Amino acid sequence: MPDRQAVIDLLNRLTDPVTGGGLMDGGKVKGLVVAEDRAGFVLEVDQAEVARYAPVRDQAEAALKGLPGITRVSVILTAETTPAPPRRTAGLSKEAVDQGRPKAPVPTDRPDHVRRVIAVGSGKGGVGKSTVAVNLAVALSQRGLRVGLLDADVHGPSLPTMLGISGKPDYVDGKMEPQRVHGLAAMSVGLLTQASDAMVWRGPMASQAMTQMLTQTRWGTEAAPLDVLVVDLPPGTGDVHLSLIQKTPLDGAIIVTTPQEVALADARRAHALFGKVGTPVLGLVQTMSGDVFGTDGGPAEAGRLGIPLLADIPLDAAVRRAGDSGTPFLIGAVTPDAAEPFGRLAGQVAAVLFP
Repeated sequence: MPDRQAVIDLLNRLTDPVTGGGLMDGGKVKGLVVAEDRAGFVLEVDQAEVARYAPVRDQAEAALKGLPGITRVSVILTAETTPAPPRRTAGLSKEAVDQGRPKAPVPTDRPDHVRRVIAVGSGKGGVGKSTVAVNLAVALSQRGLRVGLLDADVHGPSLPTMLGISGKPDYVDGKMEPQRVHGLAAMSVGLLTQASDAMVWRGPMASQAMTQMLTQTRWGTEAAPLDVLVVDLPPGTGDVHLSLIQKTPLDGAIIVTTPQEVALADARRAHALFGKVGTPVLGLVQTMSGDVFGTDGGPAEAGRLGIPLLADIPLDAAVRRAGDSGTPFLIGAVTPDAAEPFGRLAGQVAAVLFP
């Protein structure tokens, strides 16, 4: 077991380029993890300081690899942008104001060696979005596709628990190697920090972390490209969602909701977001239907929004137990009737992505 204090002392022997003191004492090392054969942390800096800290990140990685007992090292450099001061627009026409606003970035390209990218969103937390994302990814894999799963919920990552994975990613050719489990290639910020850490990040920093996982993960290779990357979005309609949409073109989005109105209202907001940015909505998935939450809300809402109801997944304790155990529901010994909603969902998604 590597010695945590030895790691701290080592980091303080590296010079913080801004304070001139030790790197650890400079306050920019966040989420330090020292466990078993690995060590890593997140280096949080201001956007203007990225160039100054990039060599420090490399020095830290090299130094940590030299410590006895440490074979896996991960140092993530993430930047916080400083918002520009508001412009004075009094007396200007709407056309002049709009002309002066920065334009939204055009999606650059999908990650290397990834054929399709889809997002699973909800607008509201606690509706089973991650459960749908995980089991959709497994169901697509069971259809013979190469599938990746990106946990973009940087504030509340759940995929490490739901997939039963842990440990810092290795680096191959300068990119993070995803965890290979249950037939999937998986990456989550939960693999870069301790489970008890709170990611106290403002929007731009969370977006930067998501972008790094999206673009700096070795999802596939030229010889074996990933067929589809499933992105498990955080709740809401915020910075991470916009950053993903602006960074890479999405081939579609799936909206997850429970039947009650409080969840349906947020599902409408998610649908509106995807509509505004031109992302095709593949359809809606209703979860937890039954006597507790009702059964009719999701189908009715899908009809109002003019999108298909892709699946209706009833409230089932076995699905919850599977998520808590680290083994996806479809991997376990489930009856064909229980697996049918996820299989139908995967079939419809695959038909759209690969007609």
